[in-house]
Amino acid sequence: MRPICPRLRRFTTTRPGGRFRKGRDVRILVVEDNLTLAAGLAAVLRGSGYAVDVVHDGVSAAAVLSTEAFDAVVLDLSLPEMDGLDVLRVMRARQQDAAVLILSARGEADDRIKGLDLGADDYMAKPFDVDELEARLRALLRRKAGLKAATVTFGDVTLDLKKRTFSAAGAPIDLPAREVTLLETLFMRAGSVVAKQAIIESLAGFDDDLSANAIEQYVSRIRKRLAPHGLTVRTARGIGYYLEKQS
Repeated sequence: MRPICPRLRRFTTTRPGGRFRKGRDVRILVVEDNLTLAAGLAAVLRGSGYAVDVVHDGVSAAAVLSTEAFDAVVLDLSLPEMDGLDVLRVMRARQQDAAVLILSARGEADDRIKGLDLGADDYMAKPFDVDELEARLRALLRRKAGLKAATVTFGDVTLDLKKRTFSAAGAPIDLPAREVTLLETLFMRAGSVVAKQAIIESLAGFDDDLSANAIEQYVSRIRKRLAPHGLTVRTARGIGYYLEKQS
């Protein structure tokens, strides 16, 4: 696992003439008032091939988002001048559809609920692992692309995002509600490990408590349903699960 703030090269938040960098397919805005953390995140994401720009306060974020289009925003909540939740509120009021990953030390449930209710797509509490953050961003970007298409296909299986149903070769794959939610979580992050805790949180709307054994039972049943269609769910021991095409 990579550290949160690796010691990496210096960078500037804007390009000559005050224009933001363009030319790469995916643009990400990092909104973080901790300069060291912002620098580390920007360098890591740029190293992964993203075009990344950085601002350090909420007012600057709102201003940049009013004139520039981004595919994703990594948004801290505790920002000077304008709170991160207010930035998010302004974004959604403008009907800006960039994927938003909230990143904050404010890990209370109320803050998470407020952010998700305002239109955030995911939430990570500090401290965090950079590899997991990148995996979540990839999932959000895939989800954003899939929403535009209304369906997402992995291997021979298709997920209808509006109906929340799965099919293969036009035939429905029948699953109970809880297993639909679990498979949907894995499907939207196909190829990336999804932590057990993230799976538990995705099922949080169901009443009874979830144990690791219960999750394993759901996964086992999903494997049986997917096997005829060339997909399987692999276990990353001690971490979680990931969806993969069978070799």
